[in-house]
Amino acid sequence: MSYQKTNTYLKFDKSRMLNLEYSLNREILRTNRRGAYHCTTLVECNTRKQHGILVVPVPKLGNSNHVLLSSFDETVIQHGADFNLGIHKYDGNNFSPMGHKYIREFSCDVMPRTIYRVGGVILSKEKMFSLKDNTIYIRYTLLDAHSPTTMKFRPFLAFREINQLTAENTVAEHGYKEVENGISMCMYSGYPDLFMQFSKKVNFVFEPNWYKGIEYQKDMEDGMPYKEDLYVPGYFELPIAKGESIIFSASDVLSENTIDLPALFEEGIKERTPRSSFYNCLKNSGHQFYYRPSKGELYLLNSYPWGEVRARDQFMSLNGLTLQIDKEGAFEEVVDTAVPAVEQLMDAKPITRRFLKDIGEADVLLWLVRALKKYSVSHNERFYAKYASLVSKIVEFIQEGKHPNLKPLANGLLSVDSRVDYPSWMHQPSADNIYKVPRTGCLVEVNAFWYNALMFNQEIAKTTNNFELEKEMSSLANSTKESFLETFLNDGGYLYDYVVGNYVDWSVRPNMLLAIAVDYPLLDRRQSKSILDIVTKELLTPKGIRSLSPKSIGFSPRYEGSQYDKIYSSYNGGVWPWLLSPYMQAYVKVFQRSGYSLLDRLLIDVEDEMANDCVGSLSAVYDGSIPYLGHGAISHATNVGEVISALNMQKAFVDEY
Repeated sequence: MSYQKTNTYLKFDKSRMLNLEYSLNREILRTNRRGAYHCTTLVECNTRKQHGILVVPVPKLGNSNHVLLSSFDETVIQHGADFNLGIHKYDGNNFSPMGHKYIREFSCDVMPRTIYRVGGVILSKEKMFSLKDNTIYIRYTLLDAHSPTTMKFRPFLAFREINQLTAENTVAEHGYKEVENGISMCMYSGYPDLFMQFSKKVNFVFEPNWYKGIEYQKDMEDGMPYKEDLYVPGYFELPIAKGESIIFSASDVLSENTIDLPALFEEGIKERTPRSSFYNCLKNSGHQFYYRPSKGELYLLNSYPWGEVRARDQFMSLNGLTLQIDKEGAFEEVVDTAVPAVEQLMDAKPITRRFLKDIGEADVLLWLVRALKKYSVSHNERFYAKYASLVSKIVEFIQEGKHPNLKPLANGLLSVDSRVDYPSWMHQPSADNIYKVPRTGCLVEVNAFWYNALMFNQEIAKTTNNFELEKEMSSLANSTKESFLETFLNDGGYLYDYVVGNYVDWSVRPNMLLAIAVDYPLLDRRQSKSILDIVTKELLTPKGIRSLSPKSIGFSPRYEGSQYDKIYSSYNGGVWPWLLSPYMQAYVKVFQRSGYSLLDRLLIDVEDEMANDCVGSLSAVYDGSIPYLGHGAISHATNVGEVISALNMQKAFVDEY
């Protein structure tokens, strides 16, 4: 078996892998869609405390994830000489060992694949996460060797919550149990056993040691705690022959027939969609946000590696992460999982769901109605059979003033209080609980969504022959539209971002885009074009839409400084790729066929991000000025979902014209 260079969509050659400034700033992520994940850098030097070979949820210890196996260092032995392929950062910018120098190529098609060359040895390493349980498989294949070869493997154990760090201590349990072709360990009470097994007989040598002072570069740069000690219980050792493949598995469940590991690995390959294009990368990334904590439940996580279930983010990304990648069943599962929490909110009862405690934040139900409207377009009969009454109940709930933070005004608009939870996607708390964007009163997108909810409910009433409700919704919608235009449309040719009492906010922000992109228009073509022209001139960038115009007071384009400064920048100049979807919807509505040339090239620069930050995904936010670097969570659900929607919209537009 000989080594051949691969020709894949995502590939990194030797020169890039040797450049740590480059390779340490690019990460890979794999998940099992049940909350567990594997995440590290291209050269497998962990740079965040959230990185790890196997990171899993431990329900007994709360809703967070926990790093069980942090790293897994391989050593190639030939002629009695050891060549360690691992790499860790220690104090003083010292890296040891320097295993990345043996990397010849990294590719990421069906799975992450690293090719190492040590003298005459050429070794392939491939990683795959099981979709059935919390198990990661690593396949090692000796592609070439001119003499007998042995391999050693050292597991670096953490057994800690992803946002914490560990240190050498006397509480940790150092013992292990022998299992088929491997061992199991559990360092602390409350944790599951970690099973480390191979597909062939292996010798484990107990040689306990704490590796002290391992540093995480990204955490250090962010001003966060960044240094810890990791426990290595010893090493595994086995011979490997030229052309032979061996499988290593790390899991919280025992593999009782390790002889089946190669077959399980091959079956897993067949289930994967190759990351062979921009769309396929995002589709794979989209699947990674699926979270099934128990049977009959499906949620969407908002990001990795420190993400969680957030109701607003879930409904913002729902269309893109389900309907747009042909997962209609998943759309219904997510909604059906959320319905009990929605009903408990409307019945003024405590939310009993383990997640979605934030279902009552001001705009969340309106994002849900927006998603259901999109579902109704392609699944009309199913919508009326399952969800039409839910939409009507939500509208009635808000209309009657029962929502905890949506106050109906006499003019038909809705008002929110910025001091109650986080009433919009731009409200992000900091350690001092000071909002970076104090939007309060009547928010432009909330009221655009409210008008659309009224119109949608009117359509439902008409279809179900509820003429009295249809008349009521028509009257309220007309009043709301008139008040919307009177309240938000300004002499500058765009929309105020929010209005409270006699105060109007003149900041040029992207929320007004949502008022053009909605299904039931509030503005005529001339008004929409004026708004879109301003957005294009002041907010559009190669990576998405700015959260604030450079001409507006408070513009901060750089994600840098303290955590306070970074959060501030995110919503006051930072760029969000997800806003390209409503931008494209608005552009098509205004310019129609004449918009072809712009839409055809709009996503070219976003595609470049497939090789940056988290490979094959999109970061949470980008700088608002050149070079538009990505920051925050390395894989962001709303960005991925809405850019998928934008890609599909672009393709449909190009096909039509």
